[in-house]
Amino acid sequence: MKNILDFLIGFTVDSHTITAVQMTTRSVIVFFVALALLRLSGKRTFGGSTAFDMVVKIMLGAVLSRAVVAASPFGGTLLASFVLVALHRLLAWASFHSEWVGKLVKGEALLLAEQGRPIPEHLSQAYLSQKDLLEGLHTNANLAHLDQAEAIYLERDGSISVVKKEKQQ
Repeated sequence: MKNILDFLIGFTVDSHTITAVQMTTRSVIVFFVALALLRLSGKRTFGGSTAFDMVVKIMLGAVLSRAVVAASPFGGTLLASFVLVALHRLLAWASFHSEWVGKLVKGEALLLAEQGRPIPEHLSQAYLSQKDLLEGLHTNANLAHLDQAEAIYLERDGSISVVKKEKQQ
């Protein structure tokens, strides 16, 4: 049994000695491990676009790829992937229960315009031009002019959201 597993997975191989069979088997295993980790991490992890979520996406992909090509020990990379997902879950839980942790991990929304008037220092802080602001207004609220918006925010995930003015009766 040990010889078959070694032939299929190659627990002691490195990136110079791994065979095509071992790389293929590792790919299948890593695929299902990644799928399980995605389920464990929750829907927001890979649906979200916050810096917090992006770090996990990038790191998880990098760590798991090392398992496939035998650049790092197979078991160690799977364990490291689990630790990343567990850390993400822990920080998400802490962010939910603590506003301070939430601000630290996810940041804060930034008011870009209010009552049809852009706030130049906030636009500058976010490296957004007036054209970027209008593009967000058009794309996310289907509005043509700033004066049609009550408020425009740069959200924690980097998207622009718009609160439309209520129509006068």
